[in-house]
Amino acid sequence: MSKFVKAGMTDLYDNPPELSDVLDAQRVSNVRLAVEHEDVARLHMLLDPLHPADIADLLEQISDGLRTRLLHFWKGGIDGDVLSELDESIREDIIDGLNSAELADAVRDLDSDDVVDLLEDLDEPQQEAILDALDDAERIVVEQSLSFPENSAGRLMQREVVMAPEHWSVGQAIDYLRRHQNLPEQFYHMILIDPRMRPTGYVTLGKLLSAKRAVPLHDIEEDSFRTIPVDQPEKDVAYAFNQYHLISAPVVDADDRLVGVITIDDAMIVLDEEYEEDMMRLAGVGEGSLSDRVIETTRGRFPWLAVNLCTAIVASMVISIFEATIAQFVALAVLMPIVASMGGNAGTQSLTVAVRAIATKDLTTSNVWRVIRREVLVGLLNGIIFAVVLGLVGSFWFDSSIIGWVLALAMVLNMVVAGLAGTVVPVLLKKIGIDPALASGAFVTTVTDVVGFFAFLGLAAWMLL
Repeated sequence: MSKFVKAGMTDLYDNPPELSDVLDAQRVSNVRLAVEHEDVARLHMLLDPLHPADIADLLEQISDGLRTRLLHFWKGGIDGDVLSELDESIREDIIDGLNSAELADAVRDLDSDDVVDLLEDLDEPQQEAILDALDDAERIVVEQSLSFPENSAGRLMQREVVMAPEHWSVGQAIDYLRRHQNLPEQFYHMILIDPRMRPTGYVTLGKLLSAKRAVPLHDIEEDSFRTIPVDQPEKDVAYAFNQYHLISAPVVDADDRLVGVITIDDAMIVLDEEYEEDMMRLAGVGEGSLSDRVIETTRGRFPWLAVNLCTAIVASMVISIFEATIAQFVALAVLMPIVASMGGNAGTQSLTVAVRAIATKDLTTSNVWRVIRREVLVGLLNGIIFAVVLGLVGSFWFDSSIIGWVLALAMVLNMVVAGLAGTVVPVLLKKIGIDPALASGAFVTTVTDVVGFFAFLGLAAWMLL
């Protein structure tokens, strides 16, 4: 009987957790208890049937110490698929804890693009450890992929390609596939090539299997065929897959020769990462994750908090200009945060839409003025609506129609400026080569705060004194 059973906690194992796509708290608790009581058999029973993504989620949720103990007891459990799913910071620690034999077993069955993905973010000693675990032929292929620029199609592609001469028939292609011993684990097209290894088209497996044997392959080519340059940025690759509904695409070198293939799963991962990166940057938290340590998280967030402090000081300097006016009318101190806050929220709404549209290439020079005009009009209409509401509130609250008018006019002005700044700022930053998601938030917040305070207090000084 195991130590876990002796501890009188078998009730937690009476109903093993379902093998679902989402890890629940009960499963994590069960694994934690199994590790703490060194119940190796139960640990294997809980983890072995899980999908690699679920195992990666579990490893990211537990503490560093518990993770180390789990890997000590769960021998042979970590494979290449699990490593591919792990967060980068966790992945490095786990690779450090694997011996050369375990590491070799983990990466041996991975496609070349997955091995490259593992290597990209590792230190040189860890890279060497993985490269040493590969066969000579596989190592050469991976090293060639690593020679391409970071975040390029060459890094994203897999070198295992299913191809056939363009003059073949369906029967010849099917016979070739049946004889071939080392086909990729997943592929969607057979790529057609000319004698110079240049891709000329591709055929889906569905058409290949449904056509008669005598049909030439070029008669059943797909219209969606297009090639990807090996040095093309991966975000442009992902855009092409999304824009043209591609499933896979051949990658070519400078001489248009076939060097690899990119599949839709890798392209969609890039799209997801780009979206997540934009949202994180808009919030000023960089590329952090829940697995990062306190110091790393603090270091990542500090610069943006410092920028925010500077912008707050600028806004405070504007307020100080009207110190005498505020001293005479205390109501202004109560009401002025409303104008700035509403402008900030409206600016963030326009900014988020603009940044995303720039990333997906929906916002271009051909439609930028139309989009700016729309956002300004939206700001104007919302400003008028809230101006009426807040004007009445201010009038009744402080028994002063003038304060109501000041509040209403400042609201309209700041909402219009918010819509303008939220669109124009990211467009200008993009034009001068700065990532809009990285810097737009600070500029838009500064504009709406400064304009909001200046408009409200300036109008108050003019109309009340």
